[in-house]
Amino acid sequence: MFNDILEEYNEGTVPYIKVSDLNEDYRDVIFLDAREQKEYEVSHLPNAIFVGYKDFDPQTTATFLKDPKQTIVVYCSVGVRSEDVAHQLKEQGYLNVFNLYGGIFDWFNHKQPVYNTQNKKTDSIHAYSKSWSRYLTRGIKIYE
Repeated sequence: MFNDILEEYNEGTVPYIKVSDLNEDYRDVIFLDAREQKEYEVSHLPNAIFVGYKDFDPQTTATFLKDPKQTIVVYCSVGVRSEDVAHQLKEQGYLNVFNLYGGIFDWFNHKQPVYNTQNKKTDSIHAYSKSWSRYLTRGIKIYE
């Protein structure tokens, strides 16, 4: 479902990791959210750290990414913006950086939990735009 859009917009500079390939406890993974603040506030992956997209700063992010060998999974709505952020991290010397295939949409489509800013599970997902929302097959689509 995501192949066409990812092939159209991405350059393949960062390897993908699929939801099904992630260990279910996620203890060894740092999730970075490469969307905008309003998207993150609606819902985000468990323990995800907001880094943004338009204002992403690799030097600021480096202050909490101490180990260049740790596994980092960057995500956005479907995996386009996250490739840019993940690529910048690779250029900074991080060795195990992945782009979440299908982003938060595929995560939620696979019935994985998302949380709001009160750290409560939610069924609401910021759908980015009406055209991109077709990739989100479940939940409550938020556009504001």
